Amino acid sequence: MTGHRTGRIGSKGSARRAGAALLATATLAALPVVGAQGLTGPSGATAAERDSATYKSRTAYESRQGPAKSWSWQGGWAASPQAPTEVFTPNWSRQGFENHTVRQVVRVSKGGTKARIELSNRYGTKPLRIVGATIARTAEGAAVEGGSVRKLAFGKGGSVTIPAGGKVYSDGVPFAVKALESLTVTLYLAEPTGPATFHMQSSATSYRAQGDHTADRGGAAFTETSDSWYYLSGVEVSGKGTARRDSVVAFGDSITDGTGSTLDTDNRYPDELAERFAAAGKPRSVLNHGISGNQVTNDTSWAGEKGVVRFKKDVLSEPNVGTVIVLEGINDIGGSGPSYPGGPTPEVSVRQLIDGHRSLIRQAHARGIKVVGATLTPVKGSFYDTPANEAKRDAVNDWIRTSGAYDEVVDLDRAIADPADPDRIAPAYDSGDALHPNDAGYKAMAAAVDLRTL
Repeated sequence: MTGHRTGRIGSKGSARRAGAALLATATLAALPVVGAQGLTGPSGATAAERDSATYKSRTAYESRQGPAKSWSWQGGWAASPQAPTEVFTPNWSRQGFENHTVRQVVRVSKGGTKARIELSNRYGTKPLRIVGATIARTAEGAAVEGGSVRKLAFGKGGSVTIPAGGKVYSDGVPFAVKALESLTVTLYLAEPTGPATFHMQSSATSYRAQGDHTADRGGAAFTETSDSWYYLSGVEVSGKGTARRDSVVAFGDSITDGTGSTLDTDNRYPDELAERFAAAGKPRSVLNHGISGNQVTNDTSWAGEKGVVRFKKDVLSEPNVGTVIVLEGINDIGGSGPSYPGGPTPEVSVRQLIDGHRSLIRQAHARGIKVVGATLTPVKGSFYDTPANEAKRDAVNDWIRTSGAYDEVVDLDRAIADPADPDRIAPAYDSGDALHPNDAGYKAMAAAVDLRTL
């Protein structure tokens, strides 16, 4: 390969290592169950009409506030919505839900004194009715900590209907949460939902029960599990110290998504990056907008809209983003081959891929967001390993390192490469497929990022 660097940081940062450590979580102070706040629908309407009116009113309210009002909320956790698919493993996305409670565990990167959730029906074929929702501190598995369950409302209503293609935020609820704390969000879906908007590879366990168990403390009713997230696309926090435009978004494909990391351990590279900020005593919002299999230039039936299109929906819609790290393109390079799941996609030239990256940079700069380019990690020995693909990866990495198009560069290629064979992931960092890092590899990737550049 050409254009290699021996340092861990790219062209504009010096190498720096920092240990990753989890902050101890604090015990929950007793909080009352909080009523809703916000806008309501017509008092004489049916439940569905009130829900729809609430959604429309709240959407209009959010739109009126615009960027100037986004200071009050900051992303604590996020996942990019996807269309229903079962390309890898069975899940609940195609069948959807009916009289089901879904309980989902996420870890926030930054704390606050107030919380709200974002729900997405982006790929729904009909309106989605959420009958009830709660947030709580995670205990073990599907169980939550006693006294921590808080009922969520939507414009003062306990339920909400989200139009097909839409999203909605719950009202904020007083809820003291620490950085790196795990929260459990529970949704009750009484009526048939149809195929569900979801996030396919969560590297986390979600739980399902028959009937309404939103207020359950224990997890006994949740007898089914899935390794995906459903409808939940964000948890936002507010409070003292959150009104800063310093959120970091990690944008990419499966290597950002965390494929190859251990289930239920929060060892994806953006998680490890959040741990570095917390260990330094300066927790930051670090949001993961990776989708396994996603491409910069091609739409796919299972891996989402192409990056140049979904960037606006997934990155630019987040509040108070200051920096985005782009690690994407290896699926564009390898997707035209026979090993790409779901069948080959159109071949992408180096120039087309670079043009795609330039589009992402322009979109971010138009919003005043700094863009960090990450070099594409090794593929030797994987199902993407061909001389033509390696030549393209070399060329794209050389452009990322030397063009000056990105504001900063982090050389993740070099961070996890085998020193004895730089085109291959180091054995200690390989999850086993010569393409995706393991937990140690993701930690090494996060350690390669100079925090001062973000």
